[in-house]
This record gives sequence, structure tokens and C-alpha cells, in this order.
Amino acid sequence: MMFEGSTNALAILGTGSDVGKSLIVAGICRLLSRKGVRVAPFKAQNMALNSFVTLDGGEIGRAQALQAQACGIEPTVDMNPILLKPESDSRSQVVVRGKVYEALDALAYFERKETLFNVVRECYARLATEYECVVIEGAGSAAEINLRDRDMVNWPVVELADASVLLVADIDRGGVFAQIIGTLDLLAPHERRRVRGVIVNKFRGDRRLFEDGVRILEARTGIPVLGVVPFLRDLRLDQEDSLDLGRSQSVQFKPDLTNVAVVLLPRMSNFTDFNALAAEKDVALRFAASPDDLRGADVVILPGSKNTLEDLDYLVASGFPAAMESHVQRKGELVGICGGYQMLGQEIADPKGLERGGTSRGLGYLDVTTELDAPKICRQVRAVSLLRGVEQQASVCGYEIHMGRTSRGTVNPCFHIEASEIREGNAMNEEGAASEDGRVWGTSIHGLFDQVEFRRGWLNRARARKGLAPLSLHASQLVATQLSAEMDRWADHLEACVNMRAIYPLCDGR
Repeated sequence: MMFEGSTNALAILGTGSDVGKSLIVAGICRLLSRKGVRVAPFKAQNMALNSFVTLDGGEIGRAQALQAQACGIEPTVDMNPILLKPESDSRSQVVVRGKVYEALDALAYFERKETLFNVVRECYARLATEYECVVIEGAGSAAEINLRDRDMVNWPVVELADASVLLVADIDRGGVFAQIIGTLDLLAPHERRRVRGVIVNKFRGDRRLFEDGVRILEARTGIPVLGVVPFLRDLRLDQEDSLDLGRSQSVQFKPDLTNVAVVLLPRMSNFTDFNALAAEKDVALRFAASPDDLRGADVVILPGSKNTLEDLDYLVASGFPAAMESHVQRKGELVGICGGYQMLGQEIADPKGLERGGTSRGLGYLDVTTELDAPKICRQVRAVSLLRGVEQQASVCGYEIHMGRTSRGTVNPCFHIEASEIREGNAMNEEGAASEDGRVWGTSIHGLFDQVEFRRGWLNRARARKGLAPLSLHASQLVATQLSAEMDRWADHLEACVNMRAIYPLCDGR
């Protein structure tokens, strides 16, 4: 059933995964917003371990939160009705309209297609009544013919919204002609008629060298190539679920920097927690794939995890505990965020089998215990820092997103929550735990390092331990300003490389 309404819709579909659909959507959304169009993003089904918590406590993909930011609007669960968070290679936690629905394998999930697509339809209908244009993001390839009868995110949504389609291909991975021509050849005639243009993304080198390629593509397909988008280096926008591991692991630790190693977990979630930290000029940040990668670190961070018990097993099997103990003995700092915080405790119990059941011994650095339980806690929080050596009362605005309830023993809390809520096992409004000297600490709050005052105060504490002079707050404020300008830099880049005069009429009805 097509949605009956006057809203214009543009769908960005891809020749495959990771071709850049999310950022193309974000850039087009920003350009439309700058033209005064009331625009919103929509992705019916997303699979990602990076997520965001909306104001009303719903969980959506981080990419849709970024796209909403590009539109200048508050993210809502309607923008990403279904979020799949992989727990293993064959099973995902299914989040529907921001709340945990069930953990399902692929076959069980597809059996619920009719019910779930009704949710997609309802969410899209609400957006279509509120906005002049909806920019839709597809998933994976637009031509997965073996999955066509189970598709809930590409062509069914295009038909629902009566959307025009732009097809995005990634030239950086090679085979761009096969990507585009092959995808179009596999589409049904009525689907192909909706494709109004092609965008060739992630081009490196002189674009003039691809002018013959454009002519060949247009001659073979009869569809205009509306842009060849050069790869934009050092773009600091939240990505979906991809890490530039090669570049990260080549980061060199130096004596005049704060050297941060983030342990790379198999089920790592919300690695966007560290984007602002990595952007600081006095920080060298690397993702540590092996215990040897911790050498030379001033700070080791255990990040969030979608499967805490399995990732804890991985740490032990890979030899990380010995390297972490050596780091702590050298008076290095050890931090745990969300699942990483749970791992730093004495034990993690799973009495209801939410992950694998049973009880596992933690790493033993903090006097806390965790019991995995439902429902999932998803909420935005405001807090102030209680960490020794960090500017007291430095404000933090972040979010919690976890299944476990962590109870603190005799250790001190890290943060004071600015809300009148009582957390199980803890004193009112106290969050996290820290060792007496403050060098080992953990918290359930994501987004800590996005906060300018806390980030700079925390970094200056680390600098002081190395005998380095503190940097002014201005240095971190400059990072925040630069990061907030990245969306406009990307939008300007897109506008310069893509024929937006051909795209705008598809979006605003002109």
C-alpha cells in the first residue's frame, strides 16, 4: 500500500553495503534543510552496534541520529523503526520503535515480516504528515534477489513512499561498472524506472580521468550519473559500524601526548564514544587488537559491548588481563564504559540467560557486581564529575543503554546524576565506581568524552601524571567547534560534486 500524502520522498539505495549511503543521506538532508525544506531521515531497518538514545528513551541507529542532526531536528524512533543489534553471527537483538522486542535468528525474524512491516508503515506515515520531504536510506544492495520476498527496507519502502531513487556505488572498492550495471540489470522494470540517477562515491584522484567512465555508464544504462564524489579525507562524522583499523593501529604513541588504547572487542558497541577524544591535538588514540598494542599507553579503555560475557571470554583467551595488570602496575589509568565497566567488576551474573546464562568472574579491579536483567535501560542523563583530580562538578550529558544492573560495594562513585531517580543497589543519584586513587574507574554513561569541560579536565589529569603542562579549555572548545562544522563541510563537498539541481526537484516538489 502506497502512503497517501503530499510528502516528497527520495530513496538512497546502494549497490552494496558500506558504499556511503548513510553519509549521502546526511549530506542531502543538510542541503535541503539549508534551503528551508522541512526534511527528515528514515531507515526502516538498520543493523548496527552503534546506537543512540532519543529523548523519550528509545534506541535507534547512530546514523539516523546523525541524519536528524543534519536536518536540524530531534531524533525520534520513527526515523528507525527497527534496529537489529547482532549478538552472534546468527542471532540479533531486535529493537522495535526504540524498545527491545525479542532476540531472534534470521528465520524467526523473517517470519514476523508482516507484523514488523506494519510498524514500518505506521512510522513512515507519521513522518510523512510532519515533514515536506523524507530522505530514505536503504540497506545493503538494492538487488539482493534471493531476499526480495523478505525485504523490509529497500523496495517495499520505496513503493510505500512512492519515492524516486538514487543509486550509490563505491568506486574505491573496485568493479564500479559491474556494481552499477549489474544492480540495474537485476531490478524489475518498474523498480528501474524509479532510478533517477547514479552517484559514484569515494573517488580518489583526478575526476577528469573518469569522464569516459561516466559516458560509458550513461550509454549502457540510460540513467544519468549525477555525481562523482571524491573521497573526503579526515571527515569526522559518526560512522555506522566500520572502523579504519589500518589507520588506527598505525597511530604512534609519543611521550608528549596522552596515549590512549581502546581495546578492540569482537562485539564492541558505540565506538563513536571516542571520536571527540581522538580529535584532540594532545591525544594519540589507537584501537588495540592485541595485548601488545597496549604498550606505551597512558590510558587503557574497555569500551561497550553487545555481548559482555563473550567479550570477557575473548579478553581472557587473548591474554589481555596480564597486559592490563602490567599497565595498572605501571600506574597507568584503566577505564571501563558500559560493558567494559561491568568487566572491571568482581562478577557478572546472567540468571535469566539473556546472553549465555551462569556467572562469570570479572577482572576484579572494582568492587562492583553486575546482574544482567531486562528490561533494557535506555535513557539520556545529565551528571557532574566526582572523579578525583578532574575538575569537580564538570558537567556531563550522555546516555545509558544496557541490560545489566551494576551494584557498587565500598568504592566511590564517579558521577552524580542530576535527577531524582534511585538506581538499584546504589545510593540515590550516584553512578559508576572508582578506585581510591581514581586511576581505575568505570561508568555506564556513553558520550562522556563529547563534553568539553570533562574531556579537557580528564586529559589534563592524565597530562599531569606525565609531567606535562595543562592545556586550556579553549583547545577542547576548538575541537567541539570543528566537529560541529563537519556536517556543513561534508554538505558543501557534496554540493560541489553532485548535480543537486537535478535532485532538488525530487525532494521539494518544484
